[in-house]
Amino acid sequence: MASSDKPAQPIPTSESQTAGTPMTAGQHMLDKGAQMMQSLKPVNQMKQHVCTFALYSHDMTRQIETHHYITRINQDFLQCAVYDSDDSNAHLIGIEYIVSDRIFEALSPEEQKMWHSHAYEIKSGMWVSPRVPEMIQKPELDNIAKSYGKFWCTWQVDRGDRLPVGAPALMMSPQGDSMGMVRAELVQKRDDKYNISSDALKQSRLEIEEPEWLNPNADYWKQSLGKGFALDVETTEMKLRAPFP
Repeated sequence: MASSDKPAQPIPTSESQTAGTPMTAGQHMLDKGAQMMQSLKPVNQMKQHVCTFALYSHDMTRQIETHHYITRINQDFLQCAVYDSDDSNAHLIGIEYIVSDRIFEALSPEEQKMWHSHAYEIKSGMWVSPRVPEMIQKPELDNIAKSYGKFWCTWQVDRGDRLPVGAPALMMSPQGDSMGMVRAELVQKRDDKYNISSDALKQSRLEIEEPEWLNPNADYWKQSLGKGFALDVETTEMKLRAPFP
């Protein structure tokens, strides 16, 4: 049985116990001292926090709230550390890479099938930057609406995993089609937390331009008669030398 096929359990909160013993006072002191002396440059490049939703490619009934902490490498490429909440004890559950449509079109068709579009996610009000006014967000929203993302979930907390076990799972973005629609109760819970209205955001984003053309290889489940992607790990012969491109 593939790791991804393990039955889902109720979603734990970040307060749920993670496997392991509590941190000691000595460990806290060591971490504080290291923080004072080290630059942590890659982490300090994270400039944005986005809250949105994601669906498992192999089972789109499994839907989770996600918190992306974003580093912009350049105008065409972003990298995101994805957490299950914005609390100080949140779980790091995966990574997402986001590229412009220009970069996406240069990928091979097989590679493109693992990516998802963001146009609906932006226009519908699913993608929000908590506590940042819409007017300030708008230039970024215009760019993200035309982008594509590849999101690997490495810790399936929604099925009760206390550790990141098994193979990574490919995630898809919210869409307007029935299978891709996020459950209303999930959206309402998020909206209540941040005192926002996704419906109001949807109305305010009517003027955001959608891409002239969405590559059909993205959001591949729409064209594949309900088929998604699932990963599993298998034993293979080790190669002494890795092939080079």
